[in-house]
Amino acid sequence: MTDKSPIRIAGASGSASDRRHAIADFARHCATDPVDVIIADFMSEFNMATAAGRRVDQATAPAGAAYNLSFLEALEPALGDLATHGIKLAVNAGVADTKGLYEVVRRMVQAKGLDLKVAWVAGDEVLPTVQKALATGQSEFRNVYTGERLADWSFEPIYAQCYLGGLGIAGALADGADIVLCGRVSDASPVIGAAYWYHGWRRDELDKLANAFVAGHLIECSNYVCGGNFTGFKSLEHGGDGWANIGYPIAEISAAGDVVITKQAHTTGGAVTVDTCTSQLLYEIQGPWYYNSDVTAVLDGIHFEQRSLNRVAIHGVRSSPPPPTTKVGITARGGFQAELWWFLTGLDIEAKARMLEAQVRRLLTPYADRFTALKFDLLGACVPNPPDQNRATVPLRIVVQARRAEDLAPTRFLKPITDNIMQGYPGATFHLDLRQGFPRAIFEYYVSLLPQSAVQHRVHLPWKPTASTQIVDIPPPPRTQIYPSRQPSQPTTHTDIMVDLQRDFGPTTRGPLGWIVHARSGDKGSDANCGFWVRHHDEYLWLRSLLSVDTARMLLGDTGRVDPIAIERFELPGLHAVHFLFRNLLDRGVGVTTTVDFLGKNVAEYLRSRYGDIPERFLNRGKL
Repeated sequence: MTDKSPIRIAGASGSASDRRHAIADFARHCATDPVDVIIADFMSEFNMATAAGRRVDQATAPAGAAYNLSFLEALEPALGDLATHGIKLAVNAGVADTKGLYEVVRRMVQAKGLDLKVAWVAGDEVLPTVQKALATGQSEFRNVYTGERLADWSFEPIYAQCYLGGLGIAGALADGADIVLCGRVSDASPVIGAAYWYHGWRRDELDKLANAFVAGHLIECSNYVCGGNFTGFKSLEHGGDGWANIGYPIAEISAAGDVVITKQAHTTGGAVTVDTCTSQLLYEIQGPWYYNSDVTAVLDGIHFEQRSLNRVAIHGVRSSPPPPTTKVGITARGGFQAELWWFLTGLDIEAKARMLEAQVRRLLTPYADRFTALKFDLLGACVPNPPDQNRATVPLRIVVQARRAEDLAPTRFLKPITDNIMQGYPGATFHLDLRQGFPRAIFEYYVSLLPQSAVQHRVHLPWKPTASTQIVDIPPPPRTQIYPSRQPSQPTTHTDIMVDLQRDFGPTTRGPLGWIVHARSGDKGSDANCGFWVRHHDEYLWLRSLLSVDTARMLLGDTGRVDPIAIERFELPGLHAVHFLFRNLLDRGVGVTTTVDFLGKNVAEYLRSRYGDIPERFLNRGKL
């Protein structure tokens, strides 16, 4: 235990595509808006797989960097202020080449003449471990989404990367590191590691670790907890910077594990509220048990308290030991993909789409036996009595996949489709930027579990004087717990109050659920999740009675599958929320799914647009 004040941890990036200024901004304003540690997340299942391909290609030919280049853009202008203010930095920007990133950062620090110690964390690269365990029969490496055995997978693994916890980061900070570079640590692990180091926690203090874990989940996506990707976004338009410059978050974590989420004091865009925190909490979880290599957070009792402007406290998180396994993502070359877009305008959109599809399928028949996928998707609809031509125009996307690039050569996909224009539908027009019509490599991503005891979690401290002190091994957790392969699920609400939706809530109006219901969705491998919540307790009684598994399936509509998808459901009463997990909604995952919603972020927006009978007394409180 320590009597230190709460650690203030800044969340400065949520993806490789985040704005680049946040690390430098936090460091520059440290005198008036202090932070102890800055964390930044640069990894996703998509850039893990694509970086793995570049890493493997480096062995035979020049290839692009397998670490994250946008991190270097963000780091360079921040280095001086990090050194001046003594701010620590922990990031997972190593992607598939953490040592390579270390070499670049070390040279940057030296070029500026700064005394900053740079550590790097290893152990996430585990392909030889997976191959040995598979060959010796130690594991079948079942796919956590489909149940498939790795030996039956029709693709050849080229790379495997497991998810590490935060104690390697804690160890590096304890040994004097100023900058800690990681590959595939989990998104929340830098926050766990920073709090563990700062407060001198022990591995058996699971409640503290669980609270830090949830804090990490809340700030790992940077602006999301401050109003980005938030269904209440319209309320943030006016005042200060409004939508134009949404600020970045800070997690304050006490020695006892108490957490408050706030934001940069010097920024005026966005907000931290109970609803923005609920939105981010519901993002990409898969059930009431939230796993990390260091701890399992039990979420079904979580609730938030608005302490003051832009200050929200977390309550009700419970803990359980971590599982004995950690997630491992196995990458393979999945073949190639190409696509082409057409524009359809005005009346008879559906008939025009049918005409184009019939013609194109005929033209592609000589080559179609080499395709592994061919899809035609209308995106949107012409609005009634459109006020301008753009609002009357609907794109149609044609997407194709094949194992070999030559099977998608322009003569076998792009040219036959564009040559169709003269016999096309009225107004037939394809997009003139044809670059997407040429084949690009895609990567399969297979998710399984690996024993933590098989992982060599290791911290490299290159500034240490001897070889024996330059490497610190992080042992696996001493206490673990085996969990069922599927999370608890309840198809309908378990309430003692019998509710009649037609009788108990008064008169209703037919309209989109999103008039009064917030929602948030995301991807995990081939699964998509979606959490719904409402603003008031009496609305929650209605919401959880309405949103059964059967209702969710009806709202999803046609998913394009022969068999119904599996749906799991649980409730978070403290958040007035109902959460669903849609199994395998995203085909085989972000890198190879043929849907345009490849990250699952728009599942929520689609479902909020679906109509239901909404009690008028709830509508009278105002629409979202």
